[in-house]
Amino acid sequence: MIARIGSFIALLVGVLGMVPAVSQAEAISFAAVGDTILGNTPTLPSNPVGYLRPISPQLRDDVVFGNLEGALTDASGGKCGAGSSNCFAFRNPPRFARALRAAGFTVMNNANNHFGDFGTAGQSDTLRALRRAGIAQTGLPGQVTLRSVKGMRIGFVGFASYTYSASLTDLPAARALIRKAGRVSDIVVVAFHAGAEGTGAQHVTGHTEHYLGENRGNPERFAHMAIRNGADLILGSGPHVLRGMEIYRGRLAAYSLGNFAGFHNFSLGGALSATAVLHATLEEDGSFRAGRVASVRMVGPGRPVPDPAHTGARLINRLSHADFGASAITVGGRGRIIAP
Repeated sequence: MIARIGSFIALLVGVLGMVPAVSQAEAISFAAVGDTILGNTPTLPSNPVGYLRPISPQLRDDVVFGNLEGALTDASGGKCGAGSSNCFAFRNPPRFARALRAAGFTVMNNANNHFGDFGTAGQSDTLRALRRAGIAQTGLPGQVTLRSVKGMRIGFVGFASYTYSASLTDLPAARALIRKAGRVSDIVVVAFHAGAEGTGAQHVTGHTEHYLGENRGNPERFAHMAIRNGADLILGSGPHVLRGMEIYRGRLAAYSLGNFAGFHNFSLGGALSATAVLHATLEEDGSFRAGRVASVRMVGPGRPVPDPAHTGARLINRLSHADFGASAITVGGRGRIIAP
């Protein structure tokens, strides 16, 4: 009797509007960053956990995602021959995976041009190191990575232009993989390593982009295709600079999150030093609910620290409106993302 009376009172209060009769739908929060690698053996930070500590408070969402721009291996014999130019091979010791996990990372993308820097041995070592550190990874051919968050299944797929990754340029195969992820996931996150590189590559062109003779895909076409086939969040990397963001069919597409951390790995200065942590909250159906751009600056040898000047947020706002018109996001006060 007491239980029935209590239920009746709760129902009555809900009807009268004093409390909501139905609780607000669960939402999933994501933090995402761009290219991340902590030096290149033997040039390494002495304390990798401390190296990332200034920015770690920004890496505390339900899912924390980054692009691992290199291999976690002690293997030698990288891809760059003696005297080669315009060739960079990045590796960290496998133990550095624990530093990435301590900083907050829960998922890393391996679909990029540096995962294969030390061959199949380096790739195997990287996957093993991430797994042992408790970090999920995605980006292999045909791979859908599933994570359970708040009782929901989050599916991750990563794409790049290399044989060891899911293909960025084979659109029918990419479409099939994204649809496959949608069949087993409640929310689908698509990462891609796409587009030209450098300070001249801040804009999304709407065309196929190349770098050093490589076909780096058409990022805008790919993102729209992905969303039409079930993707709920697009996370771009590769250009080494920030790019704009848009809302397409209710979904957020971030075309490049720039560089995030590198101990003497990346060139710095101007737009190359300006970066950000993207915070995005998605509804249960994957649609965009809210977001924020936390501006970050790479200082010294490439250490990420909070940027009180909000350079990254202002840059993303400007590029978004320049490139996407009516579908562009606006970055308002305190970095708040305002949907069009």
